Amino acid sequence: MTHSLVCPETVSRVSSVLNRNTRQFGKKHLFDQNEETCWNSDQGPSQWVILEFPQRIRVSQLQIQFQGGFSSRRGHLEGTGRALEGGGLERAPQPHNLPLSLLQVPRGMRLLARLWTSTLRTTTHFSFPVPVAEVDRLKVTFEDAADFFGRIVIYHLRVLGERA
Repeated sequence: MTHSLVCPETVSRVSSVLNRNTRQFGKKHLFDQNEETCWNSDQGPSQWVILEFPQRIRVSQLQIQFQGGFSSRRGHLEGTGRALEGGGLERAPQPHNLPLSLLQVPRGMRLLARLWTSTLRTTTHFSFPVPVAEVDRLKVTFEDAADFFGRIVIYHLRVLGERA
């Protein structure tokens, strides 16, 4: 049965927070199900969210709700786990022109999907065949922001699937 896989034991990291104001715009707001709160990144060429799960998961769907005008036109989903370490999935591209602080990602990430989003303030669904792969870490990278300064605003981020 498919259900939300983000739990209190899931560790999350984000590329940046607007004005470093984690109280008002921090990563915790990605998962609080409150329509009044959001994660708001600072400006930059690329933004990301990394999720480290307490156990292996099988992802079936990714749900993201952006604020209109502060979304990403494209991006990609990467994962890591025992099933991916020697697998046939292509290695995700690593941009070499970003500061080192943006490149601190877990080793062995593999590309799971390329994402194309809309600039509407609606939940955008990305569906994957079940099972894509068993993973214990996911990284969602947002590129080509609709906002001129590269800011991303997300009200909800849900990872649906099953525990492996």
